[in-house]
Amino acid sequence: MSRVLVARLDSMGDVLLSGPALRAVANGSRRDGSRPNDVVLLCGPEGAGAAEMLPGVTQVHTWACPWIVNPAPPATEEMINSLIEFVRNSRIEEAVILTSFHQSPLPLALLLRLAGVRKITGASTDYAGSLLDVRLKPGEDFPEDQPEVIRALTIAEAGGYVLRDGDDGKLHITSGPEPEGATTLARELAEEGPYIVVHPGAAAPARAWPALHHAATVELLQAYGHKVVVTGGPGETSLTATVAGPSARNLGGGTNLRTLAAVLEGAAVVVTGNTGPAHLAAAVGTPVVCLFAPVVPAIRWAPYGVPMELLGDQEAACKNSRARRCPVPGHPCLSSVAPEQVVEAVERLLGGVSSLSTRRKVWKP
Repeated sequence: MSRVLVARLDSMGDVLLSGPALRAVANGSRRDGSRPNDVVLLCGPEGAGAAEMLPGVTQVHTWACPWIVNPAPPATEEMINSLIEFVRNSRIEEAVILTSFHQSPLPLALLLRLAGVRKITGASTDYAGSLLDVRLKPGEDFPEDQPEVIRALTIAEAGGYVLRDGDDGKLHITSGPEPEGATTLARELAEEGPYIVVHPGAAAPARAWPALHHAATVELLQAYGHKVVVTGGPGETSLTATVAGPSARNLGGGTNLRTLAAVLEGAAVVVTGNTGPAHLAAAVGTPVVCLFAPVVPAIRWAPYGVPMELLGDQEAACKNSRARRCPVPGHPCLSSVAPEQVVEAVERLLGGVSSLSTRRKVWKP
């Protein structure tokens, strides 16, 4: 059994989107009929929680990459050597570097080469020299406008790794262990009847639908007879209180990632932006109404593999700008979406789900 390092150094959502590729690497190589691999997932601090939940991952190592993490940590000799020593001591034989279109695998490939990794696979528009043994050329070997899941699977396959027979290639998380209280909360919510989750936060302001639009949507959903649960991180409690209002269930700041996954899994529909919880909802099989700002292409980063309604002007002036703060006054790509449109999208998804019991739940190998 080989030990293979797979790198995905950025956000929680990006790590979740790498899940099928990680399962492919864990499955082993179709070319030599090898046994399954031990997969060491190298990720950044923002992706560590998601990494711990992915099937096929044997070990997670967190490293704050100075050319990925924002704000960037200093690229000191100590922090560079810490990664090299980890790789050497971990007996890593091969590596697969997963990147998005705006990232290069070459800086990490150089460090892995210095650590003695003998085979490295990645996708690079730049000449890779001796840094990559298997190099895919984006735009030539595969199209850039495809889901990130497929991009990652393509890189893994170039390295010789494919999904096992019967794997659906969708996002999955493992079934546990659940943190104390997660199962109790999810059961409590389920016993109170079907509910809609509204997750208003986003890491980048350019990807956020206005708070008052969210609040109006919650009121409308309740007027339609839906129970609403509002979720958010520890730094979003003021936002979730505004959105939840006096009558929706406000879980802002009250869930870790495992608990959030359990809450999303029990939901009938999730309403959220282009943010990590959209991909977490997809990983537990829940339909998503996604308020998607076109600062990045929806074809690449929209929720993958679940019923979805995509809202937002995808041809707005901010298209493909990768802006973290909206460069257009008034944030028209999302502010132009009315709460009534979101409620209509929720109703369409509910009409398309014949039975919640038929939805995919958590990964069972």
